[in-house]
Amino acid sequence: MKREFAPERLNVPAFTAAAATLDAADPVPDYERLVAELAAPAPEAVVRWEASGEERPGADGKPTPWMHLEAEATVPLVCQRCLAPVETLLSVDRWFRFVADEATAEAEDEEADEDLLVVSRDFDLRTLIEDELLMEIPVMPVHDICPAPVRLSSSDEDFKAAGEAKPNPFAALEALRSRTPKDGLEEGK
Repeated sequence: MKREFAPERLNVPAFTAAAATLDAADPVPDYERLVAELAAPAPEAVVRWEASGEERPGADGKPTPWMHLEAEATVPLVCQRCLAPVETLLSVDRWFRFVADEATAEAEDEEADEDLLVVSRDFDLRTLIEDELLMEIPVMPVHDICPAPVRLSSSDEDFKAAGEAKPNPFAALEALRSRTPKDGLEEGK
């Protein structure tokens, strides 16, 4: 009999011991924190993901739970050049090793190449998927070629006119510097 696993309440020890796999194609709107980062609603966009569990021998020889996660979604982000939506692929391909508690995770984190998580019988896999996709959002999403010409000026005519109306402070300093002694203090007095 094949055991069923639920991504919202994943029993990690049982999932990895069974070398089980879960996969799905969830609508992007199901991931609220990801939706908050989008430039436009994406009702048709999907998050495709697959998680596979396995056990590997640990340093003490006992089986250690591991999980491989692959996820991807193409979502509209704000192009930092033209400020229009740009379709951006977010892709995750990571291994996670599960440890007994937060203290162990913190102690081993510096030395580990893989990401460490605390083992749980009630693990929310979809929250992990959302966290990983959020971390994949580029700092500066941009189009390869923007759909409209990018305006390269940072100001308008009113801004320029206001700047021209102000007196140049260095012109006043130049006037003071070029004064002759008879205009100001005479030398020796």
